Amino acid sequence: MRVLGLETSCDDTGAAILDDGRLIAHVVESQDVHVTYGGVVPEYASRAHITLLPRVVQATLEKAGASLDSIDAVAATIGPGLVGSLLVGLEFAKGLAMARGIPFVGVNHVEAHLVSPGLENELPYPFLGMVASGGHTEIYHVDRPGSVRRLGSTRDDAAGEAFDKVGKLLGLPYPGGPHVDRLARLGNPSAIEFPVAKLERGTLDVSMSGLKTAVKLFVEREPKPVPDGRVQDIAASAERAIVAALIERLEEALDRHPSRALAISGGCACNTLLRAEAARIAAKRGIPSLIPSPPLCRDNGAMIGYAGWLALRRGEKTPLTVNAVPNLDSFPSPNPIP
Repeated sequence: MRVLGLETSCDDTGAAILDDGRLIAHVVESQDVHVTYGGVVPEYASRAHITLLPRVVQATLEKAGASLDSIDAVAATIGPGLVGSLLVGLEFAKGLAMARGIPFVGVNHVEAHLVSPGLENELPYPFLGMVASGGHTEIYHVDRPGSVRRLGSTRDDAAGEAFDKVGKLLGLPYPGGPHVDRLARLGNPSAIEFPVAKLERGTLDVSMSGLKTAVKLFVEREPKPVPDGRVQDIAASAERAIVAALIERLEEALDRHPSRALAISGGCACNTLLRAEAARIAAKRGIPSLIPSPPLCRDNGAMIGYAGWLALRRGEKTPLTVNAVPNLDSFPSPNPIP
């Protein structure tokens, strides 16, 4: 079965073609307009998707050597995300499914991230998964395809938001996460003791707001401009604190919930230190650490197509009457047709 996957939940426009779950081609276009504002402007994001999506789909078809007539099903992000952005991809997918008379699957964006390591590796069930990005920091136990339990989440800010805030405080371009990662490799992670939030015993939640405030207050006391070496030390120390909070919770989750693999996805999964620490704690327990290659960590159509293909294998599809659900919080996606 050949599936076209579409992703427009935020500010990346993605399309992909998968053949029986195997990735054939994918294309992602980023929206540079948001760099000027230091964050995503929802209205501009949805307008950009309208322009970019047809072009991205066509580029993906050409890359795969395929045509729309060869597509057997279409999957699109239904939520969570920015409602205007979601509607662009969702209505495009529903229109295509209606015109061609093929199945449509509405995909939960977070669930797609969770299973995205399956694009490059076999996913052994049950596995422990973490989605860490600008909008999400959540830990799940995935018993089998379509059976997902959330174990913990952020109490306030997502890990990616914390990375971007650190970048902004240091005067780095948006998004700040990749620049913080690059500079951290040159700095001393022990130079500054930024706090790691200590929550009540037994929780698998995390908190990033205190760390963001601590970095802000520290940078405000530094001479301006902050010397290059000092910027590198601040980046390395802040990165250490963010990753320490995530790894601490993942270790607790692995101790409580037996798993055959540790899977990490989302934009923060590109972070060098997080990837290394995840591999370390997984190896200590004799299980693999499964993290997508960096292009598949960010929002993309490949993970949507893969999650859609898994749903179709379970005999599920979504009615064309479904609407975007910006605060979607259910697994699997709502309103499946058996």
